[in-house]
Amino acid sequence: MHKHLLLGVEAIGQGAIDGGMSGVYAYPGTPSTEITEYIQENELAIERQLHSKWSANEKTAYETALGMSYAGKRTMACMKHVGLNVAADAFINSAITGVNGGFVLTVADDPSMHSSQNEQDSRYYGQFAMIPVLEPSNQQEAYDMAREGFALSEETGVPVMLRITTRLAHSRAGVEYKPVLDENQLSMPQDPRQFVLLPAIARRRYKSLLDKQASFVKLSEASKYNQYTDAADKSMGIVCCGISYNYLMENYPDEACPYPVLKISQYPLPEKQLKKMEAECDSILVLEEGYPLVEEQLKGYFAGGTPIKGRLDGTLPRDGELNPDLVAKALGKETYVGIQVPSVVANRPPALCQGCGHQDAYEAMNEVLADYGKGRVFSDIGCYTLGALPPYETINSCVDMGASITMAKGAADAGLIPAVAVIGDSTFAHSGITGLLDAVNEKSNITVVISDNESVSMTGGQDSSAYGKIESICEGLGVDPAHIHVIVPLKKNHAELVKLFREELEYEGVSVIIPRRECIQRASRRKRNISRHANH
Repeated sequence: MHKHLLLGVEAIGQGAIDGGMSGVYAYPGTPSTEITEYIQENELAIERQLHSKWSANEKTAYETALGMSYAGKRTMACMKHVGLNVAADAFINSAITGVNGGFVLTVADDPSMHSSQNEQDSRYYGQFAMIPVLEPSNQQEAYDMAREGFALSEETGVPVMLRITTRLAHSRAGVEYKPVLDENQLSMPQDPRQFVLLPAIARRRYKSLLDKQASFVKLSEASKYNQYTDAADKSMGIVCCGISYNYLMENYPDEACPYPVLKISQYPLPEKQLKKMEAECDSILVLEEGYPLVEEQLKGYFAGGTPIKGRLDGTLPRDGELNPDLVAKALGKETYVGIQVPSVVANRPPALCQGCGHQDAYEAMNEVLADYGKGRVFSDIGCYTLGALPPYETINSCVDMGASITMAKGAADAGLIPAVAVIGDSTFAHSGITGLLDAVNEKSNITVVISDNESVSMTGGQDSSAYGKIESICEGLGVDPAHIHVIVPLKKNHAELVKLFREELEYEGVSVIIPRRECIQRASRRKRNISRHANH
């Protein structure tokens, strides 16, 4: 048996290819980015000409994937948890339209917020949409679920969510490949009206979705991914969801767990197995990565009053990632406490790369804004968000993709003038365009700084959807061309940058400043590739 050492995200990419997928649609976002990157570089995917170009945002990715499913082909949409917020409209409604070709939505959650604004748990979205959810406990299951998820989607007639978390996404394990399946042939939906959500059709489709719920539970009860392991000590039963099963097993490396264990990796919850545990065990401990979704359900699920322990009662922390030590503590086992890190050792916060163009833009902005006072710069999500930290401390907000322009507009509407928005080129294409249109329509008194490093730099330098189009987009939205300025952010241009910021902050209306310089990390990679090819 030959195994391949893969990250969880790579296992999903390989599984999707081997499962007969015809296209993946995604927007870069840690910890989901490498799924699409793996597919883009995979030889079989290239040979089959599988679609793998980046989308402008998660909503367009999801909708395009739904279009491929409409045409009968198997498709995957990939995003991080907050990206599903952007795609939520299409996602929720797609559970009602149903699918034609198999559709797997892969969402990567980020407990402990390693690179995110929140810890939200995408399983709640799956429950809200009332669709099957798969949650692998290891890399092999990640591969298998991606490969088999298309068939499950076609069997149930709805999209299937594949939910992973950071630790599984970015850790490696051996994965055994299975036979590669052929792609689906082009085919039209059997019901020509199923994708037309006029109220009369939507009501019928929604009832159909409700009617399927019992069959989804039966599929979970029969799933190979949901396993009940009995044991002699019935004082406690343990429910493990996804990767938390590994954390439990690490506490019993040389012996079997003495308590009955129900491993859950397919939702909705398997009722038969849960009722068996509730009938036989005095209490139940729930181990799950993310929010207490299962714990909440079980508290209302069991009429017998079986005590449920987990994140809600303080047995486990309410926030952050699980780990084997936290599980050991919940089990009443002794845990090893290592040597405390000396106070002299300080954490090193993230910082802009030396020579980054964002640095020069912030230095010029700070010099001009000193005349107006602090608290006037609304930022977005990207490398430039590090402008909130010393030595710059320029920006005053970071909420969600696109919120810089709209928050600056709202602050200006409230009378905070001047108000400045800082947004990156990729984020502008993702979610900033509509906010700029609002500002133009109302002639808002804001200055929009589109910091253009010509790539999606924070997630690895992927191509930006706005590359080469920013000025024309702004002009097309109605920004006065006389107040659209492109400048190269370099030390030698500092005086020119300061002059430009000062003039546009004083302008009463919408102005756009575009500091443009290629990301230095991307430029370095590009030069290395050129040198490598020249040597060959």
